[in-house]
Amino acid sequence: MKLFSSLYGRAMQWARHPRAPWFLGGLSFAESSFFPIPPDVMLAPMALARPERAMGYALLTTLTSVAGGILGYLLGVFFFELIEPLLHDAGYWGKFEQARHWFDEYGFWAILIAGFSPVPYKVFTVAAGAMAMMFFPFVAASVLGRGLRFFLVAGLMKWGGEPMEKRLHTYIDYLGWLTVIAGVVGYLVLK
Repeated sequence: MKLFSSLYGRAMQWARHPRAPWFLGGLSFAESSFFPIPPDVMLAPMALARPERAMGYALLTTLTSVAGGILGYLLGVFFFELIEPLLHDAGYWGKFEQARHWFDEYGFWAILIAGFSPVPYKVFTVAAGAMAMMFFPFVAASVLGRGLRFFLVAGLMKWGGEPMEKRLHTYIDYLGWLTVIAGVVGYLVLK
């Protein structure tokens, strides 16, 4: 079944859209403070579709993500009592508690690692504000962590370029179904 190849084709078409950078910036901003979908899902196809703009897309993603992180930080500082029930309802409370523990242990490094890794960065931005982490180290760690991540993603897509895009298009259905199977197996094993 060719489900993933049609989705891939559509994603590449959207990645070339003239307003795609605006959507990427909005997604990056939102993900850092409240939205669940990471900007990598948009950055990677955009960098692959237009390799000559990959580093610009990475910079845009980094800056708007850090701006969204600052919003998350401010939400943690000024509105944590309102956000706490949402963290419980959305299933992020355990991750928030883990973030608090990491702040106690590692401070600056916790934000840097959260910015680079696939852990929910938004939880760390709110936790940093709620725990009154110093603002400038928070911003510096966010810029470093997010920048490293997004420039790595864009750089890999730029490096792969058109040959990678063609290869992905050829094998995307196999990769898609393998990912689905791995997700189901992983879920069953963890359950």
